[in-house]
Amino acid sequence: MAHLNTQKISFAGLLITTGIVFGDIGTSPLYVFQAITGGGAHVSEPFILGALSSVIWTLILLATVKYIFFALNADNKGEGGIFALFALLKKKNYKWILIPALIGCATLMADGFITPAISISSAVEGINTIYPDMPVIPIVVTIIVLLFTIQQFGTSAIGKMFGPIMALWFLFLGYLGSIHILDNPVVLKAFNPYWAYNLMANVDGGFAVLGSVFLCTTGAEALYSDLGHCGKGNIRMSWAFVSTLLVINYLGQAALCLSPDFHVVENQTIFYSMVPEHILPLAIAIATAATIIASQALITGVFTLMNEAIKLKLWTNLRVKYPTEHQGQIYIPFINWFLMIGCLVVIAIFKESSAMEHTYGLAITIDMVMTSILLGFLLLLKYPKAKAFYLLIFIAFLSIEGVFLLSNLGKVVSGGWFTLILASTFFGILFLYYKAKQLRTSITEYLPMNSVVPMLNAVRDDKSIEFEATNLVFPTRSDSANKLDLTVYHSLFYKKPRKAGTIWFMHIDILNEPWGVHYSVHQIIDKRCYYVTLQMGFKEEHRIEYMMRKIYRKMIEKGEFTGESIFESVRGKLEQVDFKFIVLNSRVSMDNDLTPFQKLCVKVYRFVKSIGLKPAEDFGLDKTNVVVDYIPITVAQQVDQELIEDFEDYSQKI
Repeated sequence: MAHLNTQKISFAGLLITTGIVFGDIGTSPLYVFQAITGGGAHVSEPFILGALSSVIWTLILLATVKYIFFALNADNKGEGGIFALFALLKKKNYKWILIPALIGCATLMADGFITPAISISSAVEGINTIYPDMPVIPIVVTIIVLLFTIQQFGTSAIGKMFGPIMALWFLFLGYLGSIHILDNPVVLKAFNPYWAYNLMANVDGGFAVLGSVFLCTTGAEALYSDLGHCGKGNIRMSWAFVSTLLVINYLGQAALCLSPDFHVVENQTIFYSMVPEHILPLAIAIATAATIIASQALITGVFTLMNEAIKLKLWTNLRVKYPTEHQGQIYIPFINWFLMIGCLVVIAIFKESSAMEHTYGLAITIDMVMTSILLGFLLLLKYPKAKAFYLLIFIAFLSIEGVFLLSNLGKVVSGGWFTLILASTFFGILFLYYKAKQLRTSITEYLPMNSVVPMLNAVRDDKSIEFEATNLVFPTRSDSANKLDLTVYHSLFYKKPRKAGTIWFMHIDILNEPWGVHYSVHQIIDKRCYYVTLQMGFKEEHRIEYMMRKIYRKMIEKGEFTGESIFESVRGKLEQVDFKFIVLNSRVSMDNDLTPFQKLCVKVYRFVKSIGLKPAEDFGLDKTNVVVDYIPITVAQQVDQELIEDFEDYSQKI
């Protein structure tokens, strides 16, 4: 997506924001009234006016008041979303906030499986209104596979078209709604919230249908999570345009449902029933383009979410690529293909968008509740003098979302089970991974370098120890030459002490700029030990061995090294001296007395690490000169096993 000045409101900014932020919520008219009416089966006036009133007031209270008014003011250095809230509250050391943050992440991941499948299916199924016998599933599958395949190339070029296409889509929604409102203006009564109350209190099946009503606000989370991409000014002004046209379209759909002798013909939906027959192909094309953009926005959102999780140490390191010059435009291959497979599984199980509606909404309702909990708590802390006001407001939000959640629970049997299984699995893995990481908190991560130097000198002067390499390089997490990772210390001294001509501790620092490689060398022991910092642009490839050899040659040119091998037999006979890289992989020691829960945490941790970057890949090292050293670590109470010595007489001689 194109990069813009997020602090500046401009026509270009508003257009791009329209393309980035509102795809999901903007394509909801394709299936909301279809789900509410059961495909046109329920079209009585109290039912339709009640459902329409519920849709309008849901958009006003949740999307506009909660997200546009309150959430956009709770940013973390310009970034929004549930992990931005978590990062803000994490500074205040409230441990319980982890649970709603992980639940929110898990439900958004589950939504990533469902949204592209239901959005694209609901648009493409319009083809059956023209060609009733044409199979839709192959077309939907092809679009989804192509959509995920192009992610690796970046969306910068096509991203410039998102705004104009979505603006055209919203204007088209407004046009369709307007022509039907004029035919049946009675629907304007739905602005009175009494009709929403009447639906729940007096209309049969009214409460159960709220789960379908909630579909109108799926995607509202993007109004907050995309804050860093677009800025609050652009989002707020664009929403005024978008929300007006959405409401007009919903009014038009309701007006159509209440028109005399209305019925939905076979292979048609309420949305496509609105469209004049002569522009039906155009409507299908625009709707399909809009749903592809909506899916693209969600995929990008999941990439951003998981990238934040990695930075917050809530997930293992994954390969992150930057297809464009803009750091906000990221591509995570594992997540991309994982989402694609998930979407295809949803299509294989549910086949039609009408069946997918039962899986949809439950995950987002849970996510919205989690956001409300964290957002309300943050505002209570931020504005202590207005505690009563914010408490009242967020009790109201939680009450509304609680009603939707209860209604959505009715979908569990008919398809919501799939969402619950997905979200529960993701949450379980995230939580157990975090608990496994917590097991390491009791470990001293670093040692002061001045306590390491005497040991390095002692090993170097010990003639009984053979040299391992001319240059021995330890990639290190330590961002300072004044401290050393405990795992590196263990590898150096606890087994056979490692002896080399020169020992290097090398740290990589990723810059915010796309290009450029800078380095600095800090001497720890002259000719014997150095600490190197490599600062690399986020698009630079990690050719670490190449970089280390280049730094070494520059130091030879300065006269700091002779460039000779430490091994006399090959000295002066080879063009290059040897480099050996030691990559460390910590393992929980067998001496740890782990509880069954801790053992489960360790197993999940190892599983998650297995799908992430291997240590050598993480540091961008060629495997030919890499040795992986496994370091035992203590994370729990040591085993206390009794050992009894039987009598043995050493005095007798044989």
